[in-house]
Order: sequence, then C-alpha cells, then structure tokens
Amino acid sequence: MSTQLKTSLMNPLILFVFILGLQACTSNINSSKPVQDFISNMVVKHQFNEAELNQLFDGVEVKEDIIKKITSPAEAMPWYKYRKLFMTEARIDGGVKFWQENEQVLAAVEQQSGVPAEIIVAIIGVETLYGAKTGKHRIIDALFTLAFAYPPRSQFFQSELENFLLLCREEHKNPLEATGSYAGAMGMPQFMPSSFREYAVDYDKDGRKDIWHNNGDVIASVANYFVKHQWQTGQLVAVPVTAMGENYKSALAGGLKPDLRLDGLESLNLKIARKLPLDRKVKLLSFEQQPIAQKPSTELWLGFDNFYVITRYNHSPLYAMAVYQLSQSILNKKGNTHEQISTDNFNYHPKRVFY
Repeated sequence: MSTQLKTSLMNPLILFVFILGLQACTSNINSSKPVQDFISNMVVKHQFNEAELNQLFDGVEVKEDIIKKITSPAEAMPWYKYRKLFMTEARIDGGVKFWQENEQVLAAVEQQSGVPAEIIVAIIGVETLYGAKTGKHRIIDALFTLAFAYPPRSQFFQSELENFLLLCREEHKNPLEATGSYAGAMGMPQFMPSSFREYAVDYDKDGRKDIWHNNGDVIASVANYFVKHQWQTGQLVAVPVTAMGENYKSALAGGLKPDLRLDGLESLNLKIARKLPLDRKVKLLSFEQQPIAQKPSTELWLGFDNFYVITRYNHSPLYAMAVYQLSQSILNKKGNTHEQISTDNFNYHPKRVFY
C-alpha cells in the first residue's frame, strides 16, 4: 500500500548521485554483497533455492524512475492541493457506483466487521480509483530497486521483497508477472506484501486471496486491516474545531495518536460545536488552506482514535483526511442522488453519526 508507506524526502544532490550510481551499477548489482546476503537469508530462513533466486534476479531491472517517484510523494503537497486530487465529482460518483454494484458484500462486511461501508469504499477510491489505477510497475522491479538502490529505506524494502517472494510461493504466483505501484503496493487496496500476508482475506472461500480482481476479497481485506488496527465501531473519525487566538499551536506538535483530552480544549481557546465526553482523547490537526491575500490560512480538526486507525493505512494526516472527506461525500451523494454535492466547499454533514 503506497498508502501504508511513510517516505522520506531526499536532498536533490544525493538523489542525483544515486541516479548516477544506478546507471553505473545496474549491470552488476546482483553480485553485490547485499543481494547475495539477501539470497542466502532466503535459502536458510525459508528454504528457497539459491540458483533459482539468482536466475530470478537476473530478470529484474533497477528502475531510476522509481527512485525519483519515491522522493516526491503527493503527501508533501499542502492540503489544499492534495485534497483536489481526491475530492472530485468523478471519484465521488465512482464511489457511489462501486457501492451500488457491491451493495450486498459491503453490507455484510460492515455488519461483520463494524467498519463503515463508506470508509471501505473511500479507501479503494483514494488508492486506485476503484481498481482503475493499480499501477504498471512490476512489483519485483519496484521492491528490488528500493531494497538495494535506495539506502534510506533499504531495510524496509528488503523485508517487503522477502514477503513478496513468500506470498508468490503461497499464492502460486509468478513473481515476474505481478504489477503494482512504484513502491510495490498491490491490487485495488494497494497492500504492501507484508500487509497482504497479514490482512488479505479469501472472502468467497475460493482458495485465493485475490485483491486484484475479486471485489469481495478486496472489501473484506480492507475491513480486516482496520479491524486488526483497532477500528472502534460507531465512534467518531474527525470533527472540525475553531480557535480563538493562537494558543492552540502548542498542541500541534508530535505524532498522530490522540493525546489531548477534550476538557483541555478550553485552555487552548478551542471550540467544538457538539457535546462529547470530556475525557475523550483527540489529536489536534492543522490543514493548510489556500492563502488569503498572501496570508497563510489553516483549518483545524480534531482527529479521534478512528482517524489514527486510517493513518495506519498510510502514515499521513492528509491521506486520512482525504479518505474521511471522500467517504462522507460518497455517503451523502448515495443517500441524496438528487442533491448536488459541492467538492470545492466540503461541508461536514454525515448521514451516519459516529458516537
């Protein structure tokens, strides 16, 4: 899941050096110590055949464009630009259509898991536009490149490459054929290989966990991911909050996990337009808006435990807010097919109340 990946921006000069290095070493990277150590580990730990792995990696390509893409993720954008990528009429209408076409499965999975159908649909919409854009990179090229030619995340991607080879063996897949994102995320929900092995579900019991083509497996797998990350059924995701003055800024720093009690909002001069238990913990989040008269503008939200759970799918508050707002727009439009929904001026009017 590109959306499970927290990337680090690299200095442009370092990136340039990396690319030059790739051009110079692609031909002999397979004989390098890191690659040979990886192969040895797969042989000892998982009983892979050494000769077969060497032959497999001979058919793998190190891709310069993958390095470039991972150093400039969309989450580096300001919120007002990032939001426009996802809050579109096409994505909202696509979500309504996907929901209508998979109504029975979504209803059953929501009842079984407690994860709202609109959240599941929005995840699939943000990740791959409901399966229309699952990525064209060979998974093995992406993971190999990032495992052995991108030092800042080499450990993570070597682990994902290990999991990918294991899932190919378990699911009887040809590792040279599977395609996905530049980061190695797969299928409609864009699971990374480790997430596939841990959370993917064979919903229709046909013996395969098909997150590429089987909507039932996709829907159940996304729900299972949220359940395993402690989704709280019927609870709030996020609500807007207003500030008087700038005292609130002291509460913005540090992580995404809720760390502020609601009864502490008053001391920060924050106001929320609904009554909630005062001992409830929240995370204060600031989202950059379009500057007004060249002056910075921000929008404040309170993220609850379920907002934090969405960030476990992709460790970005921008991602989680895009999923949440898209989910509400899809829900509203599905319930009000004759009512025009504005995607430029999102209003918080959920049909389902999360308490």
